[in-house]
Amino acid sequence: MSVITIPKGLNQKEKLIAVPQTTYEDFLAWQKKMKSARTFKPTVADKRALARARTNFSHGNYVTIEQLRHELDIDR
Repeated sequence: MSVITIPKGLNQKEKLIAVPQTTYEDFLAWQKKMKSARTFKPTVADKRALARARTNFSHGNYVTIEQLRHELDIDR
């Protein structure tokens, strides 16, 4: 028979979840992998381009995919 100890500091807002040890170890390995993964950090030029794109979009200066396909005469 397994024994489970619930910490005394656990308050009612926190949730306690019981999982098998192998599942928890898999989760820890995944978490370590995700923390080491590179994330995208935009450059100043990327931020300016995004701001310009948002401004153009808000002013209606954009082309939809359907308009682009029609103008390029793509039949997909």
